[in-house]
Amino acid sequence: MRDLSPRRRLLVLAICCMSLLIVSLDNTVLNVALPSMRRDLDASVAGMQWTIDAYTLVLAALLMLAGSTADRIGRRKVFTAGLVLFTAGSVLCSLAPSLGWLIGFRMLQAVGGSMLNPVAMSIITNTFTDPRERARAIGAWGAVVGISMAAGPLIGGLLVDSVGWRSIFWVNLPVGLLALVLTLRYVPESRAEHPRRPDPVGQLLVMGLLGSVTYGIIEAPAAGWRSPLILGCAVLAVACLAGLLVYEPRRAEPLIDPRFFRSAPFTGATVIAVSAFAALSGFLFLNTLYLQEARGLDALDAGLYMLPMAALTGLCAPLSGRLVGSRGPRLPLLVAGVAMSASGLLFAAFSAENSTPMLFGGYVLFGLGFGMVNAPITNTAVSGMPRAQAGVAAAVASTSRQTGGTLGVAVVGAVLAAGLAGGLGGGPGTGAGSAAVSAADFVAAARPAWWIITACGLLVLIVGLATSGRWARATAARTALALEREPDPTRKGASPRT
Repeated sequence: MRDLSPRRRLLVLAICCMSLLIVSLDNTVLNVALPSMRRDLDASVAGMQWTIDAYTLVLAALLMLAGSTADRIGRRKVFTAGLVLFTAGSVLCSLAPSLGWLIGFRMLQAVGGSMLNPVAMSIITNTFTDPRERARAIGAWGAVVGISMAAGPLIGGLLVDSVGWRSIFWVNLPVGLLALVLTLRYVPESRAEHPRRPDPVGQLLVMGLLGSVTYGIIEAPAAGWRSPLILGCAVLAVACLAGLLVYEPRRAEPLIDPRFFRSAPFTGATVIAVSAFAALSGFLFLNTLYLQEARGLDALDAGLYMLPMAALTGLCAPLSGRLVGSRGPRLPLLVAGVAMSASGLLFAAFSAENSTPMLFGGYVLFGLGFGMVNAPITNTAVSGMPRAQAGVAAAVASTSRQTGGTLGVAVVGAVLAAGLAGGLGGGPGTGAGSAAVSAADFVAAARPAWWIITACGLLVLIVGLATSGRWARATAARTALALEREPDPTRKGASPRT
């Protein structure tokens, strides 16, 4: 891919960003459509929640498999298959005759989605080999993430109010087909020079760990933290984690090279991704409920209220990429941590919901912080790692984001529900046309959740500063040197593969 012209490289970046757009946008626009879907399909609130949770569970469990498979059999091949599955799943979702079919088609979407994000990032990493160009490309990538996740409620509200909930899945069809045609025409095939052997045991352990943690977090508020189901998930998660720690270091070609985590920046990027996306998902969850349930706004008006956050995220993400390329990740992470913490503090300590100017100030600060954080996460995760494992490194970052998003909604939702004690009646699936709980009660119940979001912002700040200094860069250099000198500690006697 080094021989590609600058225009061709930009085209490859645009194609990858198109795939990210439909995957990220799909999940956020779905939230505002839940009331309409519930009425049309005569479904319970729990059933509606599973239209989101089933997607999350499958996506989190398969990201690592997709990344390693793409490195082995070909990135364009896996990326193309992902586009086909995701687009087909979107069409089927729009035609779903019942809730059960809708959940099944959402799972098919997730299988395709798992082949897109980490593989697209791997393609970008192998296309833009110059560190500065790669940082700027990742900045553009980050802008798409921020815009799609923050602007989702606005787009979803417009579609639901004007056409109907099925139209939120139609958006994926033209974008997916265009990306598919352009991929087949312009994206060159790439794979690892020495493909790593499949690791079915490691993959099953990863799927078991992520699946049990995700399922346990999702079901704990309803089933109870001490229920046999949740305790069983906890036991399975611990067993899978122990299996990974014991089994993977002994493999000649592990699914995830444990030496990656000797790099402080790589480990820090993982922690920051979980914290930042937990804060984002919790932020969107609280504000969507507040605006629709407490203030009684419809879906479109609620989306318009959050437009400042979407705008700041889209403006700051490319700037963050340029800063990472020219000055490194430290400054963007500093700005991100301070801005996200300040935003959470406005709501937690000063009840920003009670003042419209302060409310918008909180949105602006959070959009600024989240716009700055994504580029350093991705760039740090893949920088210094061998391009042969770019898919795995990108998949770790994507899995961290997905895990953070799941944790954010689960923890913030549980805290809010405890504070309201049933005040919302039907919960997060009820209609938004009338206030189901008073604004004052909601603000009081949400305050502990806002402190959690503030803590996530502080974690981004502290970990970002700790893993971007001289000591951290030294650990990254030592890790990169070890990986270059000895790509696999037990591979010396292995026959070379092509």
